[in-house]
Amino acid sequence: MKLLQNVINHKINKITTDELLNYADQYGVQISEENAKKIAAHLRGKNINVFDDRERSQLVKEIAKIAGTKTAKEVNNLFIQFTK
Repeated sequence: MKLLQNVINHKINKITTDELLNYADQYGVQISEENAKKIAAHLRGKNINVFDDRERSQLVKEIAKIAGTKTAKEVNNLFIQFTK
């Protein structure tokens, strides 16, 4: 399980705008291209563990500042899909 968590965290920490948009579409999450670009830039290189509730919560707060509360909630839903 730890290996899978590492793979998912690595992917999130290296995600591109296009990848984020593809995942959002795949999981039914609404994110604009502009917000996806901002979020992907923010995520890259952060080394965030989305399986840790505190780290994910802090990240969602940061995303809310960047792209708004609605988008942050949508991204959180996407993270939850990844971590199930």
